[in-house]
Amino acid sequence: MAKPRSYFSCRECGYQSSSWLGRCPECGQWNTFDEEAVVAPSSKNRAKTTLGQTVPKLIHELTTTDVVRLSTHSAEFDRVLGGGIVPGSLLLIGGEPGIGKSTLLLQTALALNDRKVLYVSGEESEQQIKMRADRIAAEGGLQTRSCYVVSETATERIFEHIEAVNPDIVVIDSIQTVSTARIESSVGSISQIRECTTEFQHFAKESGVPVLLVGHITKDGTLAGPKVMEHIVDSVLQFEGDKNYGYRILRAQKNRFGSTAEIGIFEMAGNGLREVANPSQFLLSQRDETLSGAAVAATLEGARPMFVEVQSLVSSAVYGTPQRNANGFDLRRMNMLLAVLEKRCGFKLGAKDVFLNIAGGMRVNDPSIDLAVACSVLSSNVDIAIPPTVCFAGELGLSGEVRPVSRLEQRVAEADRLGFERVFVSAYSVKQLDRARFKLDIVPVGVIEEAFRRLFVK
Repeated sequence: MAKPRSYFSCRECGYQSSSWLGRCPECGQWNTFDEEAVVAPSSKNRAKTTLGQTVPKLIHELTTTDVVRLSTHSAEFDRVLGGGIVPGSLLLIGGEPGIGKSTLLLQTALALNDRKVLYVSGEESEQQIKMRADRIAAEGGLQTRSCYVVSETATERIFEHIEAVNPDIVVIDSIQTVSTARIESSVGSISQIRECTTEFQHFAKESGVPVLLVGHITKDGTLAGPKVMEHIVDSVLQFEGDKNYGYRILRAQKNRFGSTAEIGIFEMAGNGLREVANPSQFLLSQRDETLSGAAVAATLEGARPMFVEVQSLVSSAVYGTPQRNANGFDLRRMNMLLAVLEKRCGFKLGAKDVFLNIAGGMRVNDPSIDLAVACSVLSSNVDIAIPPTVCFAGELGLSGEVRPVSRLEQRVAEADRLGFERVFVSAYSVKQLDRARFKLDIVPVGVIEEAFRRLFVK
């Protein structure tokens, strides 16, 4: 047996060094080197791994087949995956503790009645999983489910269980809790996570059985482990949401088999996660009275139009330095929009506190929300309410012009379906619309001053 040796590996980028370094020369991060003890493979084993059975082929000689995806029986989950689970794929789902990662995967495993699923848990006992399964499948029962559960952390034993059960789908909860005897380091270390992920990747590609991995995240919100782990897997899904709200959002940060622009929206209930088919009706507040500082934005997440409510509060600064705070929106972009309003509209917002909030705990990155944010701030500043039947879709430039946004017709059609009476859009894109198709009034504006006059000047 080869003598164990130690080396130092950067937990951010995976850079290896024979000695400890304060600053990683690859990624530039400080204090990220951890000592790892590994067993160097012998020359005989190394030769076996490099020899393969494959031969290079000309690209026109390669053949392709139609891939039949496995449906998760969840429209929101399938939407994020690009239509379902691809056979032989390796998926990684990350999120904060208690956000619902295990619930989502266990609920998916129980929904696949026509497939044999092996659920491997390294964090919970079999009794704990059974208690959650009873709560999730309270209506249908568990007698007809072909879901096998085992509590195991050693990859060697996991592959023995896989060979005995011969499942169609494997779920590992979580990758940070499993370890392999090939690496002499602690569970959850960089080398253990990298090696275990590689073993599951080889199994998935050779057998055609998809493997779903649960991943932990750090306090910075990034996936715990080496960055190379995200390159190994086929898809990286982020499960996020505010614990104070019941809504959960599933985003695709990487997807080799679909788009990364799609999101899935769920609502956490007592019996598991419930799909939200129409998120706009949950994100828009059903208020009877009209209050200043609220505006509705017509955003787009992937191919799905979604309407969110932007809430602003502008007040005189009590302290010497005005406060700026934004929840669900980029703070630097909000400061830029405030500078545009002060320069182009003449509002002295530099001496006022500005607080911005996206209702429902959502985080929006679509630039089409700019017009709604600006009108929301102006509404709170002049203390004049915007009618709840008005929505906005436009990006704001530094010179105060309202710029066009993508898929405007789809946004306007959704606003018409939800019962809005007016929608403010860019004057540069209104020519592309067939205005006779819609019942609502389409208001074209070229600059932010024009939007202010149409909303607040009688």
